[in-house]
Parts: sequence; C-alpha cells; structure tokens
Amino acid sequence: MLYYLFEYLDKQFDFPGAGVFQYLSFRALSCTILSLVIAAVYGRKIIDLLRYKQVGESIRDLGLEGQMEKAGTPTMGGFIIIASLLIPVLLFANLTNVYIVLLIITVIWTGMIGFVDDYIKKFKKNKEGLHGRFKVIGQVGLGLIVGLTLSFNQHVKIRIYDQPLLSSTLGEVQRYRDFINPTITTVPFLKNNEFDYSALLFGWLPEEYTWIVYTLLAIFIITAVSNGANITDGIDGLAAGTSGIIALTLGVLAYLSGNVKFAQYLNIMYIPNSGELVVFCAAFVGACVGFLWYNAYPAQVFMGDTGSLMLGGVIAVISLAIRKELLIPILCGVFLAELVSVIMQVSYFKYTKKRYGEGQRILLMSPLHHHFQKKGYHESKIVTRFWIVGIMLAIMALVTLKLR
Repeated sequence: MLYYLFEYLDKQFDFPGAGVFQYLSFRALSCTILSLVIAAVYGRKIIDLLRYKQVGESIRDLGLEGQMEKAGTPTMGGFIIIASLLIPVLLFANLTNVYIVLLIITVIWTGMIGFVDDYIKKFKKNKEGLHGRFKVIGQVGLGLIVGLTLSFNQHVKIRIYDQPLLSSTLGEVQRYRDFINPTITTVPFLKNNEFDYSALLFGWLPEEYTWIVYTLLAIFIITAVSNGANITDGIDGLAAGTSGIIALTLGVLAYLSGNVKFAQYLNIMYIPNSGELVVFCAAFVGACVGFLWYNAYPAQVFMGDTGSLMLGGVIAVISLAIRKELLIPILCGVFLAELVSVIMQVSYFKYTKKRYGEGQRILLMSPLHHHFQKKGYHESKIVTRFWIVGIMLAIMALVTLKLR
C-alpha cells in the first residue's frame, strides 16, 4: 500500500524521497526490519493471548530427554509468522504482481489448513486433529490454483533477448521474444540446463496439454514440501531456522532471475516481474528470524501446523515461480531427509510385521531429529547441526548457477 502511495506522490508531486520505493533493495530491507519488529513486539502479546486461552501443547511421552518439560507451552504461534510476513508485504510489495498475489493466497490458504488442524486438537480435544485426507485435499486445491495460474496467466512469462545486453552498444534497442506461460524449467548441474515438461507427454497428447503435467507436478511439490516442513517442526527452532535459510537462498535466486543483466551473465532464465519476489522473501526471512526469538531453545511458543504447513507451501510456490523447483531436493534437503525418514520407518515396520510377524525399525525413532535425540544428542546441538547442513545445501544450490 505504501508502494502505491509513494508511487503516486512521486509521479504527481515529485515528492522528495518518494522514488526510493521503486528500488527492490530498499523495500526488501524495509520488509525485513518491519517483520522483525512485528515479531519481536507483538510476538509476546500473541504468546500471552495463547497462554490466556490455554492453547498449550499436549505432550505424549516418547522417552525423549526434556520432552515432558514442554507440556503446556503455547502452540499455534504460526500466527506470529503470518502476521509479521503479511503486514510488510501488504505495505511494501507490488500487489498487482501475479507472483505476490499467489504467495499471499498461499500464506492464507495453508495457514487456514494448519489453523483448523490446531483448533481441532486444542479446542475440540481431538489429538488426531484434521483428518489427513482433508489436509491433502486442501494442499491439492492450492496446487491446482498455483499450477493453473502459472499455466494460463498472461503475466507469467520468460523473456529471451536476441543478443546479450552486455555486448550491446549504449542506447541500442534490444529485440526480445516473450514466451507466455512457458513449459520449461531449470535442471541443475547440466550444461544445457532447460527441460520442457511437454516431453513428459511422450507424444501421446499435443503440447497444449502440457498444463496438465505441470499442474500435477505443482500439486506434488506443494504437498511434499508442505508436509516435509510440518514433519521437521519437532524440536525448538528447527523448522523456522531451516526455512529462513531456504528463503534467503530463494530471495537471491529470485533477484538473479528477475534482473536481466545477471540472468544473461549467469545464462539462466530471465523471468520478468519475478524480482518482486525478493520483497516477499525478505519479509519471510525476517518473520522466521523474529519467530526464532521466542522459538529457539528453550521455546516459549511452538508454531503448530498453523505455521509449519505455511512455511513449506510458501517455499514450494516460490520455487515454482522462479522455475527452480528441481533444486528443491538440494535446497530443501533437510525437509526431504525428515520426510523420507518417516516414510522409510513406517514402510519397513509394516513390511517386517507382515513378513515376520513383528515390526522392525530402521531408526531408533522417526523423524530423523528424534533418532539423534534417542542417541543422546541435545536438541540444541541437533538443531545447530541441521542448520549447518541447511547452509551447506543452500550454498550448493547457488553453486549450481555456474557449475554445469
């Protein structure tokens, strides 16, 4: 909203300093600062409100060190992240940008799914929460919205210039071609690093049906990453810190993809309007770091599904928007490891029980972070080491820009 106000003041009255709101760097920095302030100042008020409403965490004794001490800690703290994310975005972002609109929808949509789940657990006293099928239906619905928007919205495009800008003379008019609703994505580590999803039709259908493949892929990615973030949220600070690292990396990738000179220099896709995602990513990082003020060990609040499902959904949609979804196994490696550990543990237990009559386990306990807790590691050490792994994976994801 401030973006439009100062744009109007700059154009109509040449208001001093109003033009600075046109710079991504200024708006991104403002978003980060404001989101941190909102989380720090109003986070305590939200925690006090949750405690007053007796929205405390119910702990099931799993034999983990220090686990029972967390009983009664306020949950549903994801509202802190959502508020400190949406308010700066609404103030500083260009709200006509298709990617920003998609992400606002994503935050509200996944936040509502998580809220309903937490509400049923805490207020209806049903420990199972929202039935799994309804969570999946909600995630599939969001995947349909994102997939169809990226497939049919006329503002979703990539731009290819006939010759590099870096070699052109000053003032020369550059010819370019816009590909509306492109069906290509970036493949890491390959020299010719573009892949067209139309190849997955295998000639069975005309290329104009590629949107079906892309929408199904969007549904899968959003569901997987959202659930991966949800599973990762098991010990103090792990999900919020890991998400902050991922969001910072995505912000860098969005800036490079939305800047024509950097995109040409790095030989990556130039995606018009995607630079605005930097503003959103900056607010996202600020919200995660601000939440860590209260969520770091020993946690004063848990985010609950209200926050964890939202974190994964947002990360998935940003990756799809900048055509870096195939980097998710690297960039979201911590989420992937946590998700795979649960799938392996459950599958192996069912298999051995069916075959031998007694279920066996691969890990001491799943998800993966609980396995290390069972081995005697303190949760703060586990979180710190997972953060280090997340940083290494983030660096690897950035290295793929030149490592081909």
